Amino acid sequence: MTHVEPQQPAPSAVRPRGESDAWSIRQADITQELAAYIQRYPDEATPLAEPKRLLARGGCTSRHDFPMHFTVGALLVRAGTEILLVQHRAYGIWLQPGGHLEPSDATLLDAALRELAEETGVDPQQVVPATHAPVYIEYGQVPARPVKGEPEHHHLDFGYAFTTRNADVGQVQESEVTGGGWYPLSEAARLVGHRIQRAAVLPGSAAGGEAR
Repeated sequence: MTHVEPQQPAPSAVRPRGESDAWSIRQADITQELAAYIQRYPDEATPLAEPKRLLARGGCTSRHDFPMHFTVGALLVRAGTEILLVQHRAYGIWLQPGGHLEPSDATLLDAALRELAEETGVDPQQVVPATHAPVYIEYGQVPARPVKGEPEHHHLDFGYAFTTRNADVGQVQESEVTGGGWYPLSEAARLVGHRIQRAAVLPGSAAGGEAR
């Protein structure tokens, strides 16, 4: 595994509580993405029934919306043999890069690419989407984070797969992660789960895709 130690922290992207923003991503877009995903993976309809119900009620876009809000994840496969994981500062475990939506994000895919670049310092020009559809959507409980004014709540996490031939870790976002490293696909699957296999078998993953 190639390991990169953290450098200087990047500025926080979290907006102050109560700030009014016009969100580019609409809840209707997310509803459509979720419905299309369930159609592709009907066996996952049951675990996604509760977030689907909460989504229909509205008010889930901002990270200050409770009991659920949206996050994105980025699975970056390099040369078809390894995947980039980060050590999450708050949770103390290795995960795919990812985080909360921002008002300026045009799409969920764009949000995932932004989070990838912010957290790992990877050059986004060296990265291409393996698909424009999420390779996983997961609904999970998140512990309270009093330092951020967040009670216990749930995330609906949309994960997207990307490929690269030779991109590498740069300056990591020290406020969110403590380091980044490339893991063999089998080891990453042991740490992170089935989402790794879905990213690895997509067309273009084996070759690493083309840089933009």
